[in-house]
Amino acid sequence: MPHLEAVNSTPTRADVWNVSNAHCLAQYQILAEAEPDLLVRVLNLFALQFLTPVQVNAERLDDLLSIDMTIDGLSWHRAEVIAEKLRNLISVCSVNLQNADAAWNTPAQAAG
Repeated sequence: MPHLEAVNSTPTRADVWNVSNAHCLAQYQILAEAEPDLLVRVLNLFALQFLTPVQVNAERLDDLLSIDMTIDGLSWHRAEVIAEKLRNLISVCSVNLQNADAAWNTPAQAAG
């Protein structure tokens, strides 16, 4: 019987969930039907990833619920995956994801 040997092979693709990947400040804008459990379902997607939002603002506008959320400590790829999961929630109409770090780093242009 051959002895067990450690196999040292290089990974075939980047580990996008690796904690050493660059983190961003993600800003989510969610528009959904105003359901009593919607806010909990939205926040649960972040809680399952052990992520705590920096800021959450929810406002009911007639039959719609507008949720603005800022969260840090995740890679851009991870932010996009969560945005896609948010889009798949029942009663969610739209999800807009922006990299708030990029918005702060972009030089402002003066109106001329």
